[in-house]
Amino acid sequence: MAEELKVPEVWIGSRRYATKKDRQEAVQAILSRYSLGQVVDQEDDDLLLRDLLDMHPDAANKVGPGVDRFRIIPTPRGHHRGPEAVLVDGTKVAFSYQKCLDAPTHRQRVLDAMRTEIQPQVNTYYESRKASHALVSDESSEPLDPADVHVSYFRGPRFHDIALEFVQIAGGFDAVDLTAETARGLALFTNRALAEGWHAHHQERAVLGLLSANENLRRPRV
Repeated sequence: MAEELKVPEVWIGSRRYATKKDRQEAVQAILSRYSLGQVVDQEDDDLLLRDLLDMHPDAANKVGPGVDRFRIIPTPRGHHRGPEAVLVDGTKVAFSYQKCLDAPTHRQRVLDAMRTEIQPQVNTYYESRKASHALVSDESSEPLDPADVHVSYFRGPRFHDIALEFVQIAGGFDAVDLTAETARGLALFTNRALAEGWHAHHQERAVLGLLSANENLRRPRV
């Protein structure tokens, strides 16, 4: 009996879709749910668009100082609907959702792997704050619900900047080889000595803090 082939899963943030078509239709459903010029005011739709924008190959520049809200606008030729991010400084940034759904570049895969590599450090920081009964926002000083806590880099250099510093030291993105992705986000450095160097660099440079999910969503991409 022939072994059944498994269809690769596709994602937007933590949302899993059986096919690329299902994922695309989820985005299109949001675009059709609102009138042109209308703000995306349903929380689930807003969160999906934030995760979608984070997948854009130029996400750091698109997000800039942080996203305040999204609107639905006509595409440049006016034949279709598209998303527009309204940044916290009032800047309006249109972006192609198709580019967000394209296969990730090696650069994006390396950055994703770097996040995966240092996740134990992030988890340890959160657990230490929780154990010391210090689950409060470092921005507003409000108490945080354990289900509504994000570990953020807002008090120091962004994750993106720390990662690029290390990649430059390593000789560029092409110098970083990755393992195959056995599940979403689980690619790792094949060179474990290089991985240990990244762990040490992140430990030295990262200044972590706690925010609510809503506070963190509106900060610059890290």
